[in-house]
Amino acid sequence: MLIKLPAVWIVALNCGGWFVIQWGMAWVFTRMPEDWFRPGAARKWEQGGALYERVFGIRKWKDMIPDAARWLSGGFAKASLNARERDYFARFIRETWRGELCHWAAMCWTPLFFVWNPPWGDVVIVVYAVAANMPCILVQRYNRIRLARVLSAREGHQSTG
Repeated sequence: MLIKLPAVWIVALNCGGWFVIQWGMAWVFTRMPEDWFRPGAARKWEQGGALYERVFGIRKWKDMIPDAARWLSGGFAKASLNARERDYFARFIRETWRGELCHWAAMCWTPLFFVWNPPWGDVVIVVYAVAANMPCILVQRYNRIRLARVLSAREGHQSTG
């Protein structure tokens, strides 16, 4: 803690700071050009999404995560599939990468809070940052793997049929 503040100010800065960071990063990321987001292939350790199902039980809770992109002008809603065309699937996959990076970027602001928080507050801030962002990151990664699999199957079917 570099700055000593009364508890009420610490709570206000923590709550207000996270609100500004989360929404600010979302606003910034929705304004970035779509072609900046080119996700790579799924990692072998993700086991085609099975890791997320087995370890995190993601299918049981992923639909409870709010999709804030629909609340922002220019955001791409990812709560459900709205089309079946190849271009839509490709865009959806890119948007999962945008969403994942946005949540990682928000977590990068965590050390800022160490300036005014006591050591126990730092722990609370880290727990909040992980709890608020990691479920979203996991859902983005899981959905990207599933969508890529569907897109690949469709392209394979189209090229052979």
